[in-house]
Amino acid sequence: MSQGRGDRAEEYQEFAVARAGHLYRSACLLTGGDTHLAEDLVQETLGRVYLRWGRISRADNPAAYAQTVLTRAFLAHRRRHSSRRERATDVLPEMPEPRAGGDAPLRLTLLEALGQLSPKDRVVVVLRYWEDRSVEETAAALNASSAAVRTRCVRALARLRVLLGDSLAEYATTP
Repeated sequence: MSQGRGDRAEEYQEFAVARAGHLYRSACLLTGGDTHLAEDLVQETLGRVYLRWGRISRADNPAAYAQTVLTRAFLAHRRRHSSRRERATDVLPEMPEPRAGGDAPLRLTLLEALGQLSPKDRVVVVLRYWEDRSVEETAAALNASSAAVRTRCVRALARLRVLLGDSLAEYATTP
């Protein structure tokens, strides 16, 4: 193995270690809390990024590229499995133990509401408000127009308001 290839492999490994946790959290949001599917999507994302690491590592924002790969992997998975999809139940999937000081009930409420959005609405909400991406960046990740992203944002947020109703009022703190 040449020295240049070894350096790139080390750079990729550092990138993967640094980004894996963030990608996993995003994947959990995209999948509505399905931790097993989230792990699969992160693995697929990191594999695709590795195959193109020579080019990606020279890009301005490799992390954004990886997030876009994750988003597209999720949407592709949803398209492939839409006809044989598992049916939703009132039973929540097994969740990891909450961290000390965490707000597990709020997190579960939000995950449940996100899980009821359509896959594309969920992607828009996660990219725009979790990843803090601009409308244009979100549109590029989805291969959609900026107007389509804005429309989907408005609809997704309205749906979340209906789904959450007053359930978040108990978590709000008054000044």
